[in-house]
Amino acid sequence: MLEQIKYYEDYEIGEGRKTVGRTITETDFVVHAGHSGDFFPHHLDEEFCKTLPFGKRIAHGTMVFTIGVGLTATIINPVAFSYGYDRMRFVKPVFIGDTITSKVEIIAKEVMEKRPGYGRVTERLSVTKQTGETALVADHIYMVEMKP
Repeated sequence: MLEQIKYYEDYEIGEGRKTVGRTITETDFVVHAGHSGDFFPHHLDEEFCKTLPFGKRIAHGTMVFTIGVGLTATIINPVAFSYGYDRMRFVKPVFIGDTITSKVEIIAKEVMEKRPGYGRVTERLSVTKQTGETALVADHIYMVEMKP
């Protein structure tokens, strides 16, 4: 991991980056089900899923989110803190064997009036499958220190 100090003033609308890929495996499904307690048949029962429109098991949306965000976690900024996520959408299903990549882009900035010395930076996360289809989108909001 790389550490990079980047203050509120240093962020530019439109800047972004793309990650490497990560192939989703059966082990991911099982481990995530165990961690989350979500053992719904849509994720774990192959025979049940054959009766559904997609015909096979669908990745947990929360797993796609977790892995998608994890792919972006390559830079540590000691003056920025996650403030939360907004507008998460599961756009297309992800299946075992799909490879996902993540892209982030700065879409908004605003001074935090109630927190002097901080600004809010919003980064759009898009998780894409190897087919080019968007699987997930969400807005990641950061609370970022202003320059001293």
